Amino acid sequence: MSDTPPALSPSQKPVGVDPDRPSIARIYDGFLGGHNFYEVDRVVMERIRAAVPEAVDIARGNRGFHNRALRMLANQTGIRQYVDCGSGLPTAENTHQIVQRIDKDNTVVYIDNDPVVLAHGRALLVENDFTHMVEADIFKPQGVLSHPDVLRHIDFSEPVALLQVGTMHHFEGDGVVDIMREYIDALPSGSYVVLSHFFDPEVPDLTEIAKRIEQILVQGPLGAGRFRTRTEIEAMMDGLELVQPNATSEPGLAVCDEWWPDGPRLTPLSGSARCVAGVVGRKP
Repeated sequence: MSDTPPALSPSQKPVGVDPDRPSIARIYDGFLGGHNFYEVDRVVMERIRAAVPEAVDIARGNRGFHNRALRMLANQTGIRQYVDCGSGLPTAENTHQIVQRIDKDNTVVYIDNDPVVLAHGRALLVENDFTHMVEADIFKPQGVLSHPDVLRHIDFSEPVALLQVGTMHHFEGDGVVDIMREYIDALPSGSYVVLSHFFDPEVPDLTEIAKRIEQILVQGPLGAGRFRTRTEIEAMMDGLELVQPNATSEPGLAVCDEWWPDGPRLTPLSGSARCVAGVVGRKP
């Protein structure tokens, strides 16, 4: 019996949402235990589960990395403004909740163009003066960086934390480095970039897991979801000083669950958990 919660009915959709097309944001939310998805999303989730039963560990590892990286930035860097690209559906421990718990005046701008994300995000944030939802395509940096609502709330003469958490693997083609370069070039010195990505560890057993999930995502109705290698992912952070990801590793990329974990690991990571990785870098 599946532990997937029941899907929404088409009558429950926000304006502008097509319940017949799967959504990355809704599928990710479903893997994290949320309920904001439709039958078409559930079908994709079940296909992924059938191919790799522990695939949920990718979503959970990615979210844990997001949370720990933000706590580090808010506690230790003095950064007061955050741009979260492809923010996804509101869930537990959103960016603004983490950083505003440390400083209530920290500013967060979420960027997304999914109608479900925009509807839920705006409803959630209506009474938060320091958190804003902007509709834009995160794969078109100039559209984001020049957006009037972004410029209204983010001062690019001061350090910024830019989040691309679980986003760039949904861009097909060879342009990911160019996209990230545009964002990084626009950031002032002292800014940080947080990036996580589907990861091909280039170990036969793990690469086989990565390719099984990639095939479902890329060849299916979503049409995107690339697993890239360490070299390919770190190339997106070119020009940044990469943060050491734990006490025993050199600065650079690490499996998300191994990026400064909250405590000792008492059980081994699943193969799927080793197929999502994160990295944090500072612009000198």
